[in-house]
Amino acid sequence: MNLDSLDFGIFCFVSLFTMINPIGVVPVYVSMTGALSAQEAKKVALKAIIFSLFFLSAFAFAGQFIFDFFGISIHSLRIVGGIIFFMVGYEMLQAKIVRTKFDEKEAGDYIDDIAITPLGIPMISGPGAITTVIILMNESSTTFEKVSLFASIFLIMLISFILLVSGKKIVSVMGENGKKVMMRVMGLIVMVIAVEFFFTGLKPIVQDILKI
Repeated sequence: MNLDSLDFGIFCFVSLFTMINPIGVVPVYVSMTGALSAQEAKKVALKAIIFSLFFLSAFAFAGQFIFDFFGISIHSLRIVGGIIFFMVGYEMLQAKIVRTKFDEKEAGDYIDDIAITPLGIPMISGPGAITTVIILMNESSTTFEKVSLFASIFLIMLISFILLVSGKKIVSVMGENGKKVMMRVMGLIVMVIAVEFFFTGLKPIVQDILKI
């Protein structure tokens, strides 16, 4: 890739923003944190973003090595991500994600659970984002380009956090019925995304088995 360092930094940002698509995460986040207080929902967003920042940075450093060492392919990750997505989407379709009552322990566990999965993985740090950071890291030939990649990851995570927190405030005016309708619609969309994830990962594996 014959790009100068500045162009490479812009390329990193645009590629990762497209793959992570933080705008698309907002409705799912809002649906899943509907029963939480504003402070608890903000904590979910912060934990998901911090986890994703660490996760993507770790894969930028050592992703290819990890995949090669364990014999893991990105296609397998897509299949697993698709299964997780489908399960979450099915619950959202039935409006089961949003709980009506929490005690302190349940809320804490719920926050930790959804911040990591599915918000951290695979919503924010999905197979596409992981593949992108690995490829961009391999293509970065100078220290500035490597710094540009990590700066892009950090900036997108910051934008994602702002969008998530703002989205919670915006959707709060919809009322309970509006949130339930949105949850069911997003559940259907998430299930469709899950099917795409699953078969995108399955297709090359089947082709490799059948030597197509």
